[in-house]
Amino acid sequence: MANEPEMPTNRTPTLTDVAKLAGVSIATASKAINGRSEVRATTRVRVLEAAELLSFAPNALARGLLSGRTGTVGLLTSDLEGRFSIPILMGAEDAFGAGQVSVFLCDARGDAIREKHHVRALLSRRVDGLIVVGSRTDARPPLAGNIPVPVVYVYAPSSDPADISITVDNVGGGRLAIEHLLACGRRNIAHITGEPGFQAARDRAEGAAAALAAAGLSMTGGRPYYGSWDESWGRAAAHMVVEQHAEVDAIFCGSDQIARGVLDALRDLGRDVPGTTSVIGFDNWEVISAHSRPRLTSIDMNLKQLGAIAGQRLFAAIDGGVPTSEEFPSRVVMRESTLPVG
Repeated sequence: MANEPEMPTNRTPTLTDVAKLAGVSIATASKAINGRSEVRATTRVRVLEAAELLSFAPNALARGLLSGRTGTVGLLTSDLEGRFSIPILMGAEDAFGAGQVSVFLCDARGDAIREKHHVRALLSRRVDGLIVVGSRTDARPPLAGNIPVPVVYVYAPSSDPADISITVDNVGGGRLAIEHLLACGRRNIAHITGEPGFQAARDRAEGAAAALAAAGLSMTGGRPYYGSWDESWGRAAAHMVVEQHAEVDAIFCGSDQIARGVLDALRDLGRDVPGTTSVIGFDNWEVISAHSRPRLTSIDMNLKQLGAIAGQRLFAAIDGGVPTSEEFPSRVVMRESTLPVG
């Protein structure tokens, strides 16, 4: 191999330049750089040294054609507002590494026909894998048809247990919320949440009831107060709870939006938060929780971490591994709405 490359300094080095400097054919240089087994070790070293000397970076498309990969992943969501999909996307991109993998984001808007269209479009781009993000935690049908690449379902699991699903433990999240309120000295705890048709609402209520039962207590009002996921329901339900059960000293809300409505109602009713009544939300949606009056303690589902894990599991599947479904815990993010009694 020559000591100095003979190449104009204003031109990007090519595989031809590497092959010429190493004294091998272009095909051999390509095989050496891409780790093919049919190249002798001494030849591979010579080619890699030439590539390093020339500061040669293989073209991404060419690498993909040789390896059978394109360095692209599809992320399919039904979350119109990006409430769940954006942090999951950020976590997945962190797992993929800056500049290493490109992500195509498609919004199916909860429509099965639109979803099929997006899947066909993504597969036509030869993506290496797919991440599917649900807008609710209910199990969803697997992607229709024969999907030739690995698929990881996030937040909403696939109804097929053979698929890879990365989900949040909502039962555990409900339990965690009540345990936090109990640790703050509260004993008369009501639960105001969203629509009972949502698995998330039922799971969080189940966890809350179990934690109360373990402490020898029951929910104030004897049941969860199911309604909608918005502030107006939080306001209406809080008025109902306080008027019927003046002894209530804490409210666990099934979402941060409900919790903001509850905070408004308690303020109107002259209830001091957290002095006489503690309030905890769910989602840790910072646009709400960090700007409420007072700032809202909330259960954080660690969605960014969930996305990172989904990305890691997708990588493992692309590499031929067989990842399994996993369920991950939430955490309490404490703010002023649940300061301990005294």
